[in-house]
Amino acid sequence: MRRVTIDEGSAGQRLDNFLLRELKGVPKTHVYRLIRAGEVRVNKGRAQADTRLELGDEVRVPPVRLPERVEAEKDFVPAREFPIVYEDEHLIAVNKPAGVAVHGGSGVSFGVIEQLRRARPQAKFLELVHRLDKETSGLLLIAKKRSALTSLQDQFRERETGKTYAALVIGDWAENKKVIDVPLLKFVGSDGERWVRAVEHSHDPQAGQAKRSISLVKVARKLDGHTLLDVTIKTGRTHQIRVHLQHAGHPIVGDPKYGDFEANRALARGALKFERMFLHAKRLRFQHPAREEEIELSAPLPPECEKLIAALTPKQ
Repeated sequence: MRRVTIDEGSAGQRLDNFLLRELKGVPKTHVYRLIRAGEVRVNKGRAQADTRLELGDEVRVPPVRLPERVEAEKDFVPAREFPIVYEDEHLIAVNKPAGVAVHGGSGVSFGVIEQLRRARPQAKFLELVHRLDKETSGLLLIAKKRSALTSLQDQFRERETGKTYAALVIGDWAENKKVIDVPLLKFVGSDGERWVRAVEHSHDPQAGQAKRSISLVKVARKLDGHTLLDVTIKTGRTHQIRVHLQHAGHPIVGDPKYGDFEANRALARGALKFERMFLHAKRLRFQHPAREEEIELSAPLPPECEKLIAALTPKQ
């Protein structure tokens, strides 16, 4: 049995979420059973799963014996640091490589956050502020304090952040096409996969379920058969940029889900062996969670993306 005093990193958190973090690997059902049975105490009294913990509270955490299988799965997470773009006592900004998930789940054993926690066992608090698709590279924010997490997530929710992506698309993007304002709808396909589609017309039978989605597009470079775009999102929908650009007739190079599969295969088998999606979170602007200061971060294009651009002849 342990008694844990709530510090700034855990203040404001729900009891169930706190326990799931303290008892890593313990199934959720078992954690809720412990709470219902009164084996977990807050300041020596029974508490509910949704009880908000306050600074200085004392939580009695009962002993739990983890099955060997769970321990083995937990040990499978390899420690890994990622390229740091910015770090202070409140947050970390990393340059996430393509092909790495941000967290475990949906068939992925672990991601950036699990590996970073394993690499920094002394860290009391590390949580994702937002997400990037596994295939997308670039800037990813991680909070080191709960106060930073809530502040930054509020900014993302209110769209008070500037998020700009570099996307290489197939075809010649029209300079005057600067705004894509097309609702998007999430659905599960017959393959069991999560998909997103554009809903352009109000008479679409599912138009009422679609969410308004806005992307601002600027041509960065015209290339032979391709265009390099800067895309700033004003809403943060699942697969928003990928579906918006595909719907506009210009899929992202290397997109395995919404892309031009023949073109992707040709690039992957060609001399350049380009085998990833060309979507990179290049710039991020936000208010520092603890200081009256605007932070603007940038992450350069990965070498394989720079190499592809260099190989494409600039359009005359």
